Amino acid sequence: MFPFYLLTLAATIQAHKLLLPGSCNFESNTCGYTSDADFTSWTLHKDGRFVAVDAATNDNQEDHLGSGAEPHKDTTGVLQSPVLEHSEWSCLRLVYQITGSGSLEVLKRTNGDSFDKPLWSSQAPSDSWVISSMDLQNNTEPYRVVIEGKPGPIAGSSVAVFEIHISPGYCLECDFEESHLCGYNNQWNANVNWYVGGGGVQVLLNNIPNDHTYNNKTGHFMYVDSIYAETFKEVAKLVTPMTTVPMSGCLSFQYQRSEERGNLFSVFTRDRLGQYQELWRAGSENQDDWGEAVGEWIPVQVDLKAPYSVQVVFEVAFNSQRGGRVALDDISFSPDFCSTDTEPTFDPSIANCDFESGFCRYAQDDVLGSAWRRVSVKPNIFRNGDHTTGAGSFLLAHSRLGPRSGYVSRLVGPTLPGNMKYCLRFYFSLRGFNQTDQALAVYLLQQQSGGKERIWTQGEKSRGIWIAADVTFQTTQPAKVVFVSTCRSFWDCGSVALDDISLSFGDCELTAGSLSSSRPGHCDFEAGLCGYTQDKLSDAADWEWRRGNTPTSYTGPRGDHTTGLGYYLYMEASPMLPGQNVRLLSRPVRGTRGPQCLRFFYHMYGSGTGQLKVHIDKDGEDELLWQRSGEQSIAWLRAQVEYQCDSQHQIVFEATRGTSVRSDIAIDDIILEGGPCPEMEIMATVGTSNEIE
Repeated sequence: MFPFYLLTLAATIQAHKLLLPGSCNFESNTCGYTSDADFTSWTLHKDGRFVAVDAATNDNQEDHLGSGAEPHKDTTGVLQSPVLEHSEWSCLRLVYQITGSGSLEVLKRTNGDSFDKPLWSSQAPSDSWVISSMDLQNNTEPYRVVIEGKPGPIAGSSVAVFEIHISPGYCLECDFEESHLCGYNNQWNANVNWYVGGGGVQVLLNNIPNDHTYNNKTGHFMYVDSIYAETFKEVAKLVTPMTTVPMSGCLSFQYQRSEERGNLFSVFTRDRLGQYQELWRAGSENQDDWGEAVGEWIPVQVDLKAPYSVQVVFEVAFNSQRGGRVALDDISFSPDFCSTDTEPTFDPSIANCDFESGFCRYAQDDVLGSAWRRVSVKPNIFRNGDHTTGAGSFLLAHSRLGPRSGYVSRLVGPTLPGNMKYCLRFYFSLRGFNQTDQALAVYLLQQQSGGKERIWTQGEKSRGIWIAADVTFQTTQPAKVVFVSTCRSFWDCGSVALDDISLSFGDCELTAGSLSSSRPGHCDFEAGLCGYTQDKLSDAADWEWRRGNTPTSYTGPRGDHTTGLGYYLYMEASPMLPGQNVRLLSRPVRGTRGPQCLRFFYHMYGSGTGQLKVHIDKDGEDELLWQRSGEQSIAWLRAQVEYQCDSQHQIVFEATRGTSVRSDIAIDDIILEGGPCPEMEIMATVGTSNEIE
């Protein structure tokens, strides 16, 4: 980071870019930003030109220690921008500092939405100011920027904001004329680093006379020089801010390069796991039309496809002190690809299928064996239904005894473009005796070469429940995903069930555990309660967080709904009396004039099962939205309810113990979204049949 300090806040060229409404440097006022009265106030420090929220002083905490009182409540400050109307793409840059411990989160609040949309967050403390960037996509509706600061419990902790810059364009774009350098970061190397050049300052051994932006000696650019290189293949990296939204289009920049034989100039993308993918590499062919004229800027355009968060890395490697120099300037981005020949961005969701309405884009391969059958199971207390709703359809292989030994079922997916990394998720359930590793496998079928590669094989004993499988794969040529089930006989592996196939870009590690909980209004309980709280006043016990079976036999789920191996919430009936209840409260939900859709999964299995209700609590008054009573199914069932409430409220999940200890009730995978429900709920008919229809 040291070279960046060569350009100080007192740069000779003042910030020239247009700053949009919502920008503020907090020199004398807060520019229309206000503290939410329901939370701790942010304080304007005029001498230091920043706003901050500090950890509460615990002067009175000694009185509560050991008294059984509630622990000191966390301090939270919520800062709201004035109403913003930015219809075009813009970039928000935040200069902030977390001292001691704490967290800072930036959200977008749109009128009519029950929850704020998270844009960015950090919990990393620092000894100085830090710059973060986030893209604000095209907007058709007015919105507010909400900044939520939570200083930690460590004495002296605080969260401060120094500046907020909102400018037109993309956060990747930079001409290096401003002191914040657009949030670009030099990855420190002991010997070679990117420096700021220009600004009328004479750079050592620099024969580049003008920057590209202004074509004069006062403009700025970035450069790296080999003069301090000491070892073979010294590498300097200039890294953009991490993209925060999916992007695809044309990345453009200008560069100059000397001694091309002594250095290697490349551009990569780097994801959150640190994995690199090369976009472009400089070569002699790039200078055919430019010759060797010193000071000539060379334009480059390269297609960028970033469906998940990445950084762009400009990397220069030197092989000696005579490796020359590389200069970089005027990085820009366009949502249109550089070439009309570039294939449009592929939509991986075409490979998604829940089999509720058929096989989607999947096809059977019946050449070598039996077909996958699309089946459904009525809710019952003996056999699991599908994963999607508990009462819908799924695929089943080898479900019938036959005279032939050797069953092979193949399910072939749609063609996927090459040179992309994919994350495949699906749910499987093996029901039989000896579950072999050939019971279910996934292959990648290369379209051009015809080659076949196995990318996944079943290794988890499913115990008759739905288990999620995540598979990361990458192919250099177009390919198809093939699900293959092979069984020598029914007694060898029984039946194999498959449901809810989904495909997305990127490594599965980037999305694991955050498929739902990272979004407001969503909770899969994998990492805790997601802001839901236990009602300490109106119930007899608490919901319990658990994975696997519940302790009492013949009641409760055998696994969660999210992955089969994760966590859920449930009411443990054993220590409770009949009629006693547990209540779970959501965070406050803002009222809206339009409909809201609440979806969740519930599990009500056991001969003594009581009742599950969902209310909304408005100022202490409960309004019933949904309820079920008695034993429903051994499967997780999906509930869906649409409601409208124009005032602030909380959602309440209330479970009541039934007549016996076999009365465990569980919930999982809660989703609350604005707008009408996509389809009306089909009331499940409760029965005890294990018939496959």
